[in-house]
Amino acid sequence: MVTVYCQMLLKRYGGKLGQEADEFIGFAVDGARRMEMLLRDLLAYSRITSTETGEPSSVDCEAVLREVIVTLSAAIRESGAAVTHERLPLVRAHGVHVLQLLQNLIANAIKYRSDEPPGIHVSARREGAQWELEVRDNGIDIEAESREEVFGVFRRLHGNRYPGTGIGLAICARIVERYGGRIWLESKPGGGSTFRFTLPAAEGAV
Repeated sequence: MVTVYCQMLLKRYGGKLGQEADEFIGFAVDGARRMEMLLRDLLAYSRITSTETGEPSSVDCEAVLREVIVTLSAAIRESGAAVTHERLPLVRAHGVHVLQLLQNLIANAIKYRSDEPPGIHVSARREGAQWELEVRDNGIDIEAESREEVFGVFRRLHGNRYPGTGIGLAICARIVERYGGRIWLESKPGGGSTFRFTLPAAEGAV
């Protein structure tokens, strides 16, 4: 509601109250939008451990990835990104959580790109009763001392240079932890970043 009324002020009185007033209204609109994003992401973060989602089931990661690519199609086209993948497994989880994981990691790879068009590759390998999934990109690298920090709530290593609330990777970490897995980051100068996480294998999956 705050956003709507600020936009109405800007539409009706923009240019009539002076440049300073226009700037103040612009700040209010921008602040309200940021608050809306923050509240939405905090709600998503808090819902991860909700028991209302029922029991985990078999989730086809490859089908989920196709859905993510459709959802992010505009950003993929705009950035010239190429998203490739190997054969992806069946995991035991909630579909919405696998969707959030892949969508957040791929969206980040597009957002934090280097001067080159984003190249993103998704793969997986079996590790006992779990699958280890990998999202590798050719974007900016992350310094070693910050690789744990990025998974904290409100952790934004690049300030306001990139849009966002700093909750996306915290959501990923909380999802993985819900299923007894772990998530970590590997990065090297000029070599982009690789996010790896583990999820339980679906029963009977090989």
